[in-house]
Amino acid sequence: MHINATEIKGVYTIDVDPFEDNRGWFARLYCRREFAAVGLHEDYVQVNQSVTHRKGSIRGMHYQLPPHAEVKLVRCLRGAVYDVAIDLRKGSPTFLNYYGLELSESNRRMIYIPKGFAHGFQTLTDECSLIYQHSAFYEPTAERGIRYDDPVIKIKWPLTISDISEKDKNLIFIDRLFDGIHIL
Repeated sequence: MHINATEIKGVYTIDVDPFEDNRGWFARLYCRREFAAVGLHEDYVQVNQSVTHRKGSIRGMHYQLPPHAEVKLVRCLRGAVYDVAIDLRKGSPTFLNYYGLELSESNRRMIYIPKGFAHGFQTLTDECSLIYQHSAFYEPTAERGIRYDDPVIKIKWPLTISDISEKDKNLIFIDRLFDGIHIL
């Protein structure tokens, strides 16, 4: 496994080294020792899976407030997505910047998203399935989000949006995040 730092401190991509033979392939997706070697020491308490049917759909941009903030380790099991993490850490040199990359069943890549980031994705194919490992339990009272089309963040989604939930359509813009509506 190769754990690679990105231009946003704390966000990593993880590439697996599959062992392949005539039966298929096998790969380690997580190793506490290998993660600890690069300073990542999270224990995961919850694993979730999402399935999204339509190409162009968006889920996100979600996060949880402290003390329920969570690290996420995300992998695409089926299809392909454009996965995005927004830096919401006040004082960070990349505050309000986002990092996006393609996760797919064919590239087998994962993304490690630290606490203090909003997360979401757009499906690049029909019938996408993602698996998420979380370092904190879901806490409905701590759940928050930012609009997928926020004019400050300016995410360049690769496709026209085909579907988004009413809940995600009604998330706030980032400027309201810092005027007392939501506190990080």
